[in-house]
Amino acid sequence: MAQTPPPAPAVTEESHRFPCPQCGADYRFAPGLGKLVCDHCGHEAPIEGDGFHAHPIKELDFRAGLDAELPSHDIEETRVSQCPNCGAQVEFDPDTHAAECPFCATPVVTDTGTHRHIKPRGVLPFALTERDAKKAMTDWLGRLWFAPNGLQEYARKGRSMQGIYVPYWTFDADTKSRYSGERGTIYYETRMVMRDGKRVQERVQKIRWTPVSGRVARWFDDILVLASRSLPKRFTDALEPWDLAALEPYRPEYLAGFRAEGYQVELAEGYGEARDHMARVIERDVKFDIGGDRQRIHDIDTTVSDVTFKHVLLPVWLAAYKYRGKTYRFVVNGRTGRVQGERPWSVWKITFAVILGLIAAGAIGYLIALNQGAL
Repeated sequence: MAQTPPPAPAVTEESHRFPCPQCGADYRFAPGLGKLVCDHCGHEAPIEGDGFHAHPIKELDFRAGLDAELPSHDIEETRVSQCPNCGAQVEFDPDTHAAECPFCATPVVTDTGTHRHIKPRGVLPFALTERDAKKAMTDWLGRLWFAPNGLQEYARKGRSMQGIYVPYWTFDADTKSRYSGERGTIYYETRMVMRDGKRVQERVQKIRWTPVSGRVARWFDDILVLASRSLPKRFTDALEPWDLAALEPYRPEYLAGFRAEGYQVELAEGYGEARDHMARVIERDVKFDIGGDRQRIHDIDTTVSDVTFKHVLLPVWLAAYKYRGKTYRFVVNGRTGRVQGERPWSVWKITFAVILGLIAAGAIGYLIALNQGAL
Protein backbone atom coordinates (compact mmCIF):
# COMPACT_ATOMS: atom_id res chain seq x y z
CA MET A 1 0.00 0.00 0.00
CA ALA A 2 1.40 3.36 -1.04
CA GLN A 3 2.26 5.69 1.78
CA THR A 4 0.88 9.19 1.84
CA PRO A 5 3.73 11.72 1.58
CA PRO A 6 4.10 14.04 4.57
CA PRO A 7 2.58 17.48 4.17
CA ALA A 8 4.84 20.33 3.13
CA PRO A 9 6.01 22.48 6.02
CA ALA A 10 3.91 25.54 6.64
CA VAL A 11 5.42 28.74 5.29
CA THR A 12 4.40 32.04 6.79
CA GLU A 13 4.05 35.21 4.78
CA GLU A 14 6.60 37.75 5.97
CA SER A 15 5.32 41.19 6.96
CA HIS A 16 7.51 44.26 6.58
CA ARG A 17 5.04 46.71 8.14
CA PHE A 18 5.46 47.88 11.72
CA PRO A 19 2.77 50.11 13.24
CA CYS A 20 3.79 52.92 15.58
CA PRO A 21 2.40 52.26 19.10
CA GLN A 22 1.66 55.96 19.57
CA CYS A 23 -0.32 56.85 16.45
CA GLY A 24 -0.78 53.62 14.48
CA ALA A 25 1.04 54.87 11.35
CA ASP A 26 3.77 52.69 9.84
CA TYR A 27 7.36 52.94 10.96
CA ARG A 28 10.10 53.17 8.35
CA PHE A 29 13.77 52.30 8.69
CA ALA A 30 15.81 55.53 8.82
CA PRO A 31 19.18 55.24 6.99
CA GLY A 32 22.04 56.61 9.02
CA LEU A 33 20.10 56.44 12.29
CA GLY A 34 19.81 52.65 12.32
CA LYS A 35 16.37 52.74 13.90
CA LEU A 36 12.68 52.79 13.07
CA VAL A 37 11.06 56.23 12.77
CA CYS A 38 7.38 57.19 12.45
CA ASP A 39 6.98 59.94 9.84
CA HIS A 40 3.58 60.85 11.28
CA CYS A 41 4.45 61.54 14.92
CA GLY A 42 8.24 61.24 15.00
CA HIS A 43 8.33 58.35 17.46
CA GLU A 44 11.52 56.27 17.27
CA ALA A 45 12.17 52.63 18.10
CA PRO A 46 15.47 50.72 18.12
CA ILE A 47 16.01 47.55 16.13
CA GLU A 48 16.80 44.66 18.42
CA GLY A 49 20.35 43.46 18.01
CA ASP A 50 21.31 46.16 15.47
CA GLY A 51 25.08 46.37 15.06
CA PHE A 52 25.69 43.62 17.63
CA HIS A 53 26.40 40.19 16.16
CA ALA A 54 25.71 37.96 19.14
CA HIS A 55 25.69 35.10 16.66
CA PRO A 56 27.43 35.10 13.27
CA ILE A 57 25.24 34.97 10.18
CA LYS A 58 24.61 31.29 9.55
CA GLU A 59 25.55 29.77 6.22
CA LEU A 60 23.21 27.19 4.69
CA ASP A 61 24.14 23.82 3.24
CA PHE A 62 24.23 24.05 -0.54
CA ARG A 63 23.07 20.50 -1.19
CA ALA A 64 20.06 20.93 1.12
CA GLY A 65 19.14 24.13 -0.70
CA LEU A 66 19.53 22.49 -4.09
CA ASP A 67 17.36 19.53 -3.08
CA ALA A 68 14.69 21.76 -1.48
CA GLU A 69 15.40 20.19 1.91
CA LEU A 70 15.90 23.37 3.91
CA PRO A 71 13.85 23.65 7.12
CA SER A 72 10.64 25.68 6.97
CA HIS A 73 12.08 28.58 8.97
CA ASP A 74 14.54 29.20 6.12
CA ILE A 75 11.68 29.63 3.61
CA GLU A 76 9.24 32.53 3.33
CA GLU A 77 6.45 33.79 1.08
CA THR A 78 5.95 37.40 0.05
CA ARG A 79 3.32 39.00 -2.15
CA VAL A 80 4.90 40.43 -5.27
CA SER A 81 4.15 42.50 -8.33
CA GLN A 82 5.83 41.34 -11.52
CA CYS A 83 6.79 43.81 -14.24
CA PRO A 84 5.59 42.70 -17.70
CA ASN A 85 8.55 44.45 -19.32
CA CYS A 86 11.70 43.61 -17.33
CA GLY A 87 10.32 40.72 -15.23
CA ALA A 88 11.27 42.25 -11.87
CA GLN A 89 9.43 40.75 -8.89
CA VAL A 90 9.09 43.45 -6.27
CA GLU A 91 7.37 43.09 -2.92
CA PHE A 92 3.73 44.15 -2.98
CA ASP A 93 2.51 47.04 -0.86
CA PRO A 94 -1.14 46.36 0.07
CA ASP A 95 -1.92 50.11 0.03
CA THR A 96 -0.79 50.48 -3.59
CA HIS A 97 -3.07 49.35 -6.41
CA ALA A 98 -1.13 50.57 -9.45
CA ALA A 99 2.40 51.80 -9.85
CA GLU A 100 5.40 52.08 -12.15
CA CYS A 101 8.13 49.48 -12.08
CA PRO A 102 11.07 51.02 -10.18
CA PHE A 103 13.51 49.29 -12.55
CA CYS A 104 12.19 50.43 -15.94
CA ALA A 105 9.29 52.86 -15.29
CA THR A 106 6.74 50.54 -16.94
CA PRO A 107 3.15 50.75 -15.58
CA VAL A 108 2.50 47.68 -13.42
CA VAL A 109 -0.71 46.19 -12.05
CA THR A 110 0.17 45.22 -8.49
CA ASP A 111 -0.40 42.03 -6.51
CA THR A 112 0.37 39.41 -9.12
CA GLY A 113 0.76 36.56 -6.64
CA THR A 114 3.06 35.16 -4.00
CA HIS A 115 6.73 34.35 -4.30
CA ARG A 116 8.02 31.39 -2.26
CA HIS A 117 11.74 31.64 -1.79
CA ILE A 118 14.72 31.00 0.43
CA LYS A 119 14.61 33.54 3.21
CA PRO A 120 17.43 36.09 3.38
CA ARG A 121 20.08 35.35 5.99
CA GLY A 122 21.70 38.77 5.96
CA VAL A 123 20.89 42.35 5.04
CA LEU A 124 23.14 45.35 4.51
CA PRO A 125 21.03 48.26 5.80
CA PHE A 126 20.78 51.54 3.91
CA ALA A 127 23.26 54.16 5.17
CA LEU A 128 22.41 56.95 2.67
CA THR A 129 19.13 58.84 2.68
CA GLU A 130 17.14 59.43 -0.49
CA ARG A 131 18.34 63.06 -0.51
CA ASP A 132 21.98 61.93 -0.34
CA ALA A 133 21.43 59.43 -3.17
CA LYS A 134 19.70 61.99 -5.42
CA LYS A 135 22.53 64.48 -4.89
CA ALA A 136 25.09 61.80 -5.79
CA MET A 137 23.13 60.99 -8.96
CA THR A 138 22.68 64.61 -10.11
CA ASP A 139 26.36 65.35 -9.38
CA TRP A 140 27.28 62.33 -11.49
CA LEU A 141 25.07 63.56 -14.34
CA GLY A 142 26.63 67.01 -14.04
CA ARG A 143 30.09 65.53 -14.66
CA LEU A 144 28.96 64.02 -18.00
CA TRP A 145 29.92 66.63 -20.57
CA PHE A 146 27.54 65.53 -23.29
CA ALA A 147 24.50 64.75 -21.10
CA PRO A 148 21.35 66.78 -21.81
CA ASN A 149 20.97 69.65 -19.34
CA GLY A 150 17.24 69.02 -19.28
CA LEU A 151 17.67 65.47 -17.96
CA GLN A 152 19.83 66.61 -15.07
CA GLU A 153 17.26 69.24 -14.12
CA TYR A 154 14.41 66.75 -14.61
CA ALA A 155 16.18 64.25 -12.34
CA ARG A 156 16.82 66.91 -9.69
CA LYS A 157 13.18 68.02 -9.60
CA GLY A 158 11.57 64.72 -10.56
CA ARG A 159 10.01 62.00 -8.47
CA SER A 160 11.73 60.55 -5.46
CA MET A 161 14.21 57.71 -5.90
CA GLN A 162 13.17 54.20 -4.87
CA GLY A 163 15.04 52.38 -2.15
CA ILE A 164 15.32 48.74 -3.25
CA TYR A 165 16.97 45.80 -1.54
CA VAL A 166 18.52 43.81 -4.39
CA PRO A 167 18.97 40.02 -3.93
CA TYR A 168 22.38 38.35 -4.05
CA TRP A 169 23.80 34.91 -3.30
CA THR A 170 27.07 34.40 -1.47
CA PHE A 171 28.97 31.11 -1.67
CA ASP A 172 31.74 29.62 0.45
CA ALA A 173 33.73 26.58 -0.65
CA ASP A 174 36.94 24.67 0.00
CA THR A 175 38.88 23.73 -3.16
CA LYS A 176 41.86 21.49 -3.83
CA SER A 177 43.31 21.32 -7.36
CA ARG A 178 45.84 19.17 -9.17
CA TYR A 179 47.42 20.55 -12.30
CA SER A 180 49.87 19.73 -15.06
CA GLY A 181 51.58 22.17 -17.37
CA GLU A 182 54.90 23.68 -18.40
CA ARG A 183 57.18 26.33 -16.98
CA GLY A 184 58.83 28.64 -19.49
CA THR A 185 62.26 30.18 -18.84
CA ILE A 186 63.40 33.00 -21.09
CA TYR A 187 66.98 32.96 -22.39
CA TYR A 188 68.78 34.67 -25.25
CA GLU A 189 70.96 33.47 -28.12
CA THR A 190 73.28 35.60 -30.18
CA ARG A 191 73.41 35.13 -33.93
CA MET A 192 74.93 36.89 -36.89
CA VAL A 193 72.59 38.55 -39.39
CA MET A 194 73.03 40.74 -42.50
CA ARG A 195 71.81 44.31 -42.04
CA ASP A 196 72.47 47.07 -44.58
CA GLY A 197 75.06 44.85 -46.25
CA LYS A 198 76.94 44.24 -43.01
CA ARG A 199 77.16 41.26 -40.70
CA VAL A 200 75.98 42.26 -37.20
CA GLN A 201 75.17 40.45 -33.98
CA GLU A 202 71.56 40.14 -32.89
CA ARG A 203 70.10 38.83 -29.60
CA VAL A 204 67.13 36.51 -30.08
CA GLN A 205 64.74 35.65 -27.27
CA LYS A 206 64.05 31.96 -26.69
CA ILE A 207 61.89 30.07 -24.18
CA ARG A 208 62.90 26.78 -22.60
CA TRP A 209 59.83 24.75 -21.54
CA THR A 210 59.96 22.29 -18.63
CA PRO A 211 57.09 19.92 -17.71
CA VAL A 212 55.65 20.58 -14.23
CA SER A 213 52.81 19.35 -12.06
CA GLY A 214 51.60 20.25 -8.60
CA ARG A 215 48.73 21.07 -6.27
CA VAL A 216 47.08 24.28 -5.07
CA ALA A 217 44.36 24.84 -2.48
CA ARG A 218 42.11 27.80 -1.72
CA TRP A 219 39.23 28.56 0.61
CA PHE A 220 36.65 30.84 -1.02
CA ASP A 221 34.65 33.09 1.29
CA ASP A 222 31.55 35.08 0.28
CA ILE A 223 31.73 34.88 -3.51
CA LEU A 224 29.05 37.43 -4.40
CA VAL A 225 26.60 36.61 -7.22
CA LEU A 226 23.80 38.92 -8.37
CA ALA A 227 20.44 37.11 -8.14
CA SER A 228 18.46 39.70 -10.14
CA ARG A 229 17.89 40.12 -13.86
CA SER A 230 16.10 43.47 -13.60
CA LEU A 231 19.20 45.62 -13.98
CA PRO A 232 22.15 45.27 -16.38
CA LYS A 233 24.91 43.40 -14.60
CA ARG A 234 27.42 46.03 -15.67
CA PHE A 235 25.53 48.52 -13.48
CA THR A 236 25.47 46.40 -10.35
CA ASP A 237 29.06 45.17 -10.81
CA ALA A 238 30.18 48.81 -10.98
CA LEU A 239 28.57 49.50 -7.59
CA GLU A 240 31.13 47.27 -5.88
CA PRO A 241 32.80 46.98 -3.48
CA TRP A 242 30.18 46.12 -0.88
CA ASP A 243 31.18 46.11 2.79
CA LEU A 244 29.91 42.59 3.45
CA ALA A 245 31.61 42.62 6.84
CA ALA A 246 28.83 45.02 7.90
CA LEU A 247 26.03 42.57 7.04
CA GLU A 248 23.41 42.33 9.76
CA PRO A 249 21.46 39.15 10.49
CA TYR A 250 18.22 39.46 8.57
CA ARG A 251 15.39 41.24 10.35
CA PRO A 252 12.30 42.50 8.50
CA GLU A 253 12.54 45.82 10.37
CA TYR A 254 15.39 46.85 8.04
CA LEU A 255 12.94 46.61 5.12
CA ALA A 256 10.31 48.87 6.71
CA GLY A 257 9.55 51.69 4.26
CA PHE A 258 11.61 50.08 1.50
CA ARG A 259 10.94 47.50 -1.18
CA ALA A 260 12.73 44.22 -1.73
CA GLU A 261 13.16 42.37 -5.01
CA GLY A 262 12.69 38.62 -5.16
CA TYR A 263 15.55 36.67 -6.68
CA GLN A 264 15.21 35.58 -10.32
CA VAL A 265 18.52 33.72 -10.56
CA GLU A 266 17.94 30.37 -8.88
CA LEU A 267 20.44 28.80 -6.50
CA ALA A 268 21.92 26.30 -8.99
CA GLU A 269 22.49 28.99 -11.64
CA GLY A 270 24.05 31.28 -9.07
CA TYR A 271 26.43 28.51 -8.01
CA GLY A 272 27.41 28.01 -11.65
CA GLU A 273 28.50 31.63 -11.83
CA ALA A 274 30.38 31.25 -8.55
CA ARG A 275 32.20 28.18 -9.96
CA ASP A 276 33.27 30.22 -13.00
CA HIS A 277 34.74 32.79 -10.61
CA MET A 278 36.52 30.03 -8.67
CA ALA A 279 37.97 28.61 -11.87
CA ARG A 280 39.47 31.96 -12.86
CA VAL A 281 41.06 32.44 -9.43
CA ILE A 282 42.38 28.86 -9.36
CA GLU A 283 43.93 29.36 -12.80
CA ARG A 284 45.80 32.41 -11.49
CA ASP A 285 46.91 30.37 -8.46
CA VAL A 286 48.22 27.62 -10.73
CA LYS A 287 50.18 30.07 -12.90
CA PHE A 288 51.75 31.55 -9.76
CA ASP A 289 52.62 28.07 -8.50
CA ILE A 290 54.19 27.07 -11.83
CA GLY A 291 56.40 30.15 -11.67
CA GLY A 292 59.04 30.95 -14.27
CA ASP A 293 58.73 33.61 -16.95
CA ARG A 294 55.89 31.99 -18.89
CA GLN A 295 53.31 29.34 -18.02
CA ARG A 296 51.31 26.79 -19.96
CA ILE A 297 48.44 24.94 -18.28
CA HIS A 298 47.44 21.58 -19.74
CA ASP A 299 44.95 20.38 -17.14
CA ILE A 300 43.38 21.42 -13.81
CA ASP A 301 41.37 18.90 -11.78
CA THR A 302 39.53 20.61 -8.91
CA THR A 303 37.68 19.02 -6.00
CA VAL A 304 35.12 21.29 -4.34
CA SER A 305 33.83 20.53 -0.84
CA ASP A 306 32.04 22.13 2.12
CA VAL A 307 29.91 24.34 -0.13
CA THR A 308 27.61 26.69 1.77
CA PHE A 309 25.55 29.68 0.72
CA LYS A 310 23.29 32.43 1.93
CA HIS A 311 20.74 34.77 0.40
CA VAL A 312 21.50 38.42 1.23
CA LEU A 313 19.90 41.77 0.42
CA LEU A 314 22.04 44.78 -0.57
CA PRO A 315 20.75 48.38 -0.64
CA VAL A 316 20.35 50.28 -3.92
CA TRP A 317 18.73 53.63 -4.57
CA LEU A 318 17.13 53.47 -8.00
CA ALA A 319 15.72 56.02 -10.43
CA ALA A 320 14.06 55.30 -13.78
CA TYR A 321 13.10 58.38 -15.81
CA LYS A 322 11.30 58.64 -19.12
CA TYR A 323 12.80 61.66 -20.87
CA ARG A 324 11.84 62.58 -24.44
CA GLY A 325 10.58 59.08 -25.14
CA LYS A 326 13.59 57.22 -23.73
CA THR A 327 14.00 55.50 -20.36
CA TYR A 328 17.14 56.24 -18.37
CA ARG A 329 18.04 54.16 -15.32
CA PHE A 330 20.44 55.13 -12.57
CA VAL A 331 21.54 53.14 -9.52
CA VAL A 332 23.30 54.36 -6.40
CA ASN A 333 25.07 52.17 -3.85
CA GLY A 334 23.01 52.72 -0.69
CA ARG A 335 26.16 52.55 1.45
CA THR A 336 28.89 54.39 -0.48
CA GLY A 337 27.01 56.66 -2.92
CA ARG A 338 28.74 55.16 -5.96
CA VAL A 339 26.64 55.85 -9.08
CA GLN A 340 26.12 53.98 -12.33
CA GLY A 341 23.57 54.31 -15.10
CA GLU A 342 22.78 54.62 -18.77
CA ARG A 343 24.85 57.45 -20.14
CA PRO A 344 22.58 60.01 -21.83
CA TRP A 345 23.83 61.93 -24.88
CA SER A 346 22.80 65.39 -26.07
CA VAL A 347 22.74 65.57 -29.88
CA TRP A 348 22.94 69.35 -29.73
CA LYS A 349 25.99 69.34 -27.44
CA ILE A 350 27.78 66.80 -29.63
CA THR A 351 26.92 68.71 -32.83
CA PHE A 352 28.08 71.98 -31.26
CA ALA A 353 31.34 70.36 -30.11
CA VAL A 354 31.99 68.96 -33.59
CA ILE A 355 31.36 72.36 -35.19
CA LEU A 356 33.70 74.06 -32.71
CA GLY A 357 36.31 71.39 -33.41
CA LEU A 358 36.07 71.97 -37.17
CA ILE A 359 36.32 75.74 -36.70
CA ALA A 360 39.37 75.33 -34.46
CA ALA A 361 41.01 72.92 -36.92
CA GLY A 362 40.33 75.34 -39.80
CA ALA A 363 41.79 78.26 -37.85
CA ILE A 364 44.94 76.31 -36.96
CA GLY A 365 45.34 75.19 -40.56
CA TYR A 366 44.97 78.80 -41.77
CA LEU A 367 47.62 80.04 -39.33
CA ILE A 368 50.02 77.28 -40.37
CA ALA A 369 49.47 78.17 -44.04
CA LEU A 370 50.19 81.85 -43.33
CA ASN A 371 53.38 81.00 -41.47
CA GLN A 372 54.57 78.71 -44.27
CA GLY A 373 53.83 81.46 -46.81
CA ALA A 374 55.74 83.98 -44.75
CA LEU A 375 58.77 81.71 -44.77
